[in-house]
Amino acid sequence: MDKVLTGKSPSLKGTIRVPGDKSISHRAIMLGAIAEGTTRVQNFLMGEDCLSTIDCFRKLGVSIDITEDSVTVLGRGFLGLKEPSEILYTGNSGTTTRLILGVLAAAPFHTILTGDSSIAKRPMKRVTGPLRQMGADIDGREDGNLTPLSIRGGHTKGIEYHSPVASAQVKSAILLAGLHSNGTTIVTEPARSRDHTERMLKAFGGDVTVNELAVSVEGGQTLTATSIEVPGDISSAAFFLVAGAIVQDSEIRLEKVGLNETRTGIIDVLKSMGASLSISNIREVNFEPVGDLTISTSQLVATEVGGENISRLIDEIPIIALLATQANGVTVIKDAEELKVKETNRIDTVVSELKKLGANIKATEDGMIITGPTSLKGDVEVSSFGDHRIGMMLSIASCICNGQIVIKDADAISVSYPSFFAHLEQLQTVKSV
Repeated sequence: MDKVLTGKSPSLKGTIRVPGDKSISHRAIMLGAIAEGTTRVQNFLMGEDCLSTIDCFRKLGVSIDITEDSVTVLGRGFLGLKEPSEILYTGNSGTTTRLILGVLAAAPFHTILTGDSSIAKRPMKRVTGPLRQMGADIDGREDGNLTPLSIRGGHTKGIEYHSPVASAQVKSAILLAGLHSNGTTIVTEPARSRDHTERMLKAFGGDVTVNELAVSVEGGQTLTATSIEVPGDISSAAFFLVAGAIVQDSEIRLEKVGLNETRTGIIDVLKSMGASLSISNIREVNFEPVGDLTISTSQLVATEVGGENISRLIDEIPIIALLATQANGVTVIKDAEELKVKETNRIDTVVSELKKLGANIKATEDGMIITGPTSLKGDVEVSSFGDHRIGMMLSIASCICNGQIVIKDADAISVSYPSFFAHLEQLQTVKSV
C-alpha cells in the first residue's frame, strides 16, 4: 500500500498513548505460554509481529484468547507444550524467530520454523550456535544460519556463553533454553543489552541473577502465571518525540511510556541536542519503569551517537537521522553495524531515502554523517522497503517537507504501530494540549 502525505504540518499538538511495547508484548506471550496458570496481558501490541508470536504458540498447543485490548494465555507449564503439526511461521518478526528458538531448544520434540523473505536473509547463527552448544539439534540453510530451521530439542544442558554481540535476542534465547536445561546457564555480553526478559522472569516468579554484564538462570524452573500491563513502546514514541521537536509550533504529550534504561538512548540523544523534553509521573509496573513524556519545538544542535549507547537506541537510529537533519552542525552516528542486518540494511536505506528529500547525509561503514539544518523538499516518491521504522521515519519527515511525498509500502508500519497514521492525523488536527 502506498501512502500520500500532503507535506508540511502547521503544528502537532495533543496527547496520545503509543501502542504497547513490542519487546515486552512478545515476552509476555512466551513466558505466559510456558508458565502454569492464566496470564492476562493488558495493552498488548496488536501488531503483526506480536500476532505471529501468538500464532506460533497456539500451534504449540497453548490456548490464547484475544479481546480488543488484552490477551489471555492459558498456560500449562513448559511440559504442556506439544509438538506442532504445522510449520511455525514467524512472519517478519526477528524477535519471534530468535526467542522461540530458545524455547524449542529445550522442548522434547521436533519443530520446523520459517518466516517471510526478510527473515530468510537475517542471521540466526548467533542464536543457533549457542543453542547447539547446549545440546539442541538444529539445522537449516548455511549450516543453521538461515531459515527455514529444523529443531529437535530436549536434553539440553546449561552453558557459560560469552556473546560476541550485545543482543537481547541472543541473550533471551539462551536464557529461555536455560530455564529448562540441566545446570546453570550464564550469558555474558560485551555491553548491556535491553533487559526485558530478566525483568519479566521476575514478574513470573522466576529466579534470575544479574551481575554487571552477566545474567544467569538455573534449570528446572517453574514459572507462575501473572497479570502484565505492557507500557507504551519507547521505540514507537521516538517518532513522535522527534516530530514534536522538529515541527514548528508543536507540543506533544506521550502517556505511560516505558522508561527502561536499556531503551532510553533516544531520550539521551534528544537532551544532548537541546530538545525541550520533560518526564513526569514516573512509576514502576511489573518491574518496568513507566512515565509521561512532553516535548515541544526545539532549537537543536548536532551531536555524536555511538559506543555503548548504540545498543540502547539501535531501533531509533532512522528517526535520529531525521532529527539530525534539523540540528545545527554535523551529527555523526557510528558503531551501528547492526543496522545492516535489520529488516533492511538501514544504513543504506535511511541515507538513500533522506537524500531524495534533500538531506545532507552520507553513509559510512558503521553509520552515517548528517549536516544540518536542511530544508527538506517534497513532491518525490520514497519507500519503506518493507521496513516499519523506515516507513514511520519518512512519514514524520513529510511533516516538514515542502510538498507532498508518496511512501511506497507504507503498510509495513502496521508491524509495530497499527494506529500510527490515526495518531499522526490526531496531532495534526488538535489545536491545543
